[in-house]
Amino acid sequence: MEGHTAERITLARLPSGVELETTVHTYDGGDDGPTLYVQAAQHGREINGSEVLRRFHEELDTERLAGRIVAVPVADPLTFDRVSYTTPEQLDSINPNMNRVWPGDEDGTLHERMAAALWEHASEADAIVDLHTGSRDMLTHVVFMEGDRESRALAEAFGTDLLLSEQAGDDADVEWEERDFGGKFRVAATREGIPSITPELAHNKEIVESAVETGLTGVVNVCRQLDMLPAAPVENGDPVLARNHLGRVDAADSGLFVVESGHEIGDSVEAGERVGTLYDPATYEIRQKVETDRDGILYSLTRESTVCGGGKLLSVALLRED
Repeated sequence: MEGHTAERITLARLPSGVELETTVHTYDGGDDGPTLYVQAAQHGREINGSEVLRRFHEELDTERLAGRIVAVPVADPLTFDRVSYTTPEQLDSINPNMNRVWPGDEDGTLHERMAAALWEHASEADAIVDLHTGSRDMLTHVVFMEGDRESRALAEAFGTDLLLSEQAGDDADVEWEERDFGGKFRVAATREGIPSITPELAHNKEIVESAVETGLTGVVNVCRQLDMLPAAPVENGDPVLARNHLGRVDAADSGLFVVESGHEIGDSVEAGERVGTLYDPATYEIRQKVETDRDGILYSLTRESTVCGGGKLLSVALLRED
């Protein structure tokens, strides 16, 4: 493909001396246009984004491209090879989740060094798309920082049925800091003045055609929104705007969770609706009557019944009109 290069770069070095590498694809349509950075598989089990970028590579016509696209289909080879969300403790016990350390540190832990190597490419971009994949129990959605108009415009162009704004820093709940969300790639980039979004495509660990199609249409839409490709963004779902105040109901104890509601993800719910029961499988004792904690959109509902205390059971986003 004319205008396309693929470069192997070193992210970090393993204890054995083996260099940990990944591939950075660059599509150059000339200087007359912005730079878009897109990456996938920052969490290794979230593979639909990688397939999106492969399909995007096959369909992109660089002769019609204005500007430059930098794409990294496997941002974290460590977790990708292990089909995992985090890296083993032996490799990075301090920062097992790569999406908590941005913009990284070239002299830091393994994940910090990896993030710093990718940040060299991402920090030169005019916009960023960080492709992720939720579980099959989560509604496909796009997250952007509350109050950032350019990021919101990217989210609206990308599409999906749910657009979630997330407050950050002092505007967010205490949980936001407790979970080190300030080190998310999207947050770090937005704070540096780079409009950024995090699409959460449905399903992980398996390539799902509907998720890939949504992601591919979304990436092309972002390019069109930035005037990097001709034509206007096309419909990609029926977007509903909501706010995520980390609205989630967690398991009060360990046990078996039985869903007793007919609700599906994407449904509107009211606070106090009974969703299910958490009980002790050995004694049959009820540990928790699980209810929604707010009015809004049910965008995740755990279907795996065996849960540990503190695990997420459901999430509700707050509807907004502005």
